[in-house]
Amino acid sequence: MDADELKLQLRKLNARATQAKMDLHDLSEELPTNWEKILEVAQRCHDSHAALMAARQAAAS
Repeated sequence: MDADELKLQLRKLNARATQAKMDLHDLSEELPTNWEKILEVAQRCHDSHAALMAARQAAAS
């Protein structure tokens, strides 16, 4: 993967992680409405941030 592709991938992962963070934040503000979605939204947020951190680490090395 060249530098431009890596930057594009990092931007996409960052956008996904940011959206997941906002989804989790929005859900927390609506509680107790939609409390059933807590695990689903939190897992998506965790996975998005884990992928972003792994890509950043790979880009640094």
